[in-house]
Amino acid sequence: MKSTLNSEVEMLRTIPLFAGVDPAKLKLLAFSSERVTFSDGQIIFKQGKEGDNAYVVLDGNADVIFEKDGEEIPVAKVGKNALIGELAILCNAPRSATVRARGRLEALNIKKEYFLGLITEFPNIGIHVMQLLAKDITNATRELANARMELAKHTSEQH
Repeated sequence: MKSTLNSEVEMLRTIPLFAGVDPAKLKLLAFSSERVTFSDGQIIFKQGKEGDNAYVVLDGNADVIFEKDGEEIPVAKVGKNALIGELAILCNAPRSATVRARGRLEALNIKKEYFLGLITEFPNIGIHVMQLLAKDITNATRELANARMELAKHTSEQH
């Protein structure tokens, strides 16, 4: 058990989000979190559902999908070291998208209270999370602008 816990702490130290966290706190995080495995196509979490945990992808890839009127719109892909599900925790809101494993995926399931506790105790984690969210918003804004330009171009060509 001890060697497994130590190996998980070492693994957590390689994740940029947790790089500045004291090893004793990482040990507590590893002990209080659950390592989970998802198979290809398995839903990690579903859009609209309550978010009471976040995940750090340890290995593998997943698709982020927005669902509207029964259609699935792929919006992003995530991989190793990605933090997913944090938005629902931070905003205290339902999941904004569905995330589905693409191939085998291993993740660390971090409960809401531990995640919020880490952000409170280690401001550098909060800053890193804000940077990740800002990057996501910037990318989404760019993609939306590109889609609007394409739509406008397509609409003007039809007239």
